[in-house]
Amino acid sequence: MTKHQKRLSVPESWPVERKTETFTVKADAGPHGEAGVPLLIVLRDVLGYVDSRKEARYALNQDSVLINGKAVSDEERPVGMFDILAFTERDEYYRVFPGQGGRLALTPIDADAAESKLGRIDNKQYVSGGDVQLTLHDGQTLLVDEDADYSPGDSIVVGNEDDEVVAHFEYEEGALVTAVDGAHAGEIGEIEEIQVTPGSAANNVIVEQDDGDGFETVEEYVVVIDENFTGDEGDEPEDVTGGDDE
Repeated sequence: MTKHQKRLSVPESWPVERKTETFTVKADAGPHGEAGVPLLIVLRDVLGYVDSRKEARYALNQDSVLINGKAVSDEERPVGMFDILAFTERDEYYRVFPGQGGRLALTPIDADAAESKLGRIDNKQYVSGGDVQLTLHDGQTLLVDEDADYSPGDSIVVGNEDDEVVAHFEYEEGALVTAVDGAHAGEIGEIEEIQVTPGSAANNVIVEQDDGDGFETVEEYVVVIDENFTGDEGDEPEDVTGGDDE
């Protein structure tokens, strides 16, 4: 199989220029599905820490690049929404956050914030043994107690070291959310109303914002967040594109 991906056909979330070169690196199988951005693109095109695949491989062999608390050795490993990137030798930490237009961007965070990640609950089911299994937006599964009050659409914060749930944010009117897809991707506000649509059509969500504009989008495009997830350090997200492909 080819290790390259045509730039013109990459997902909108990928932070790459589409007309500078014909190809870019292809994401390996892993979390986030087709929306996952290969780690090489983050290291080379976004952060500029390496100039080539060879340099990326050398850097990853030092075990100093972590995703969600675990050292990564595969430069094609997909990186996606709300992942935590840690560069231990540089003492730099980032959260992958949906930027304007749906492109994934990196928000600088501090070391304490990098110890856990946010996940949207996409599915909840009972499994043998009396436990409940939660499936998060990136495919991660967690077992929780049967009486745990979690619902699809809620968000949880999971510790990277032990997979323990350290915070829970309910999907409800008044909740702080960010749009992660659609025309309003990257915008943040509070849910004013959840409009339940009869039948199989998607529910709509009306979001109010401080500037008074607000927006309406489909339910699957919003994720409940905590105010700390909008940029702990107050810095602008990194969203720099360009670079070569070998």
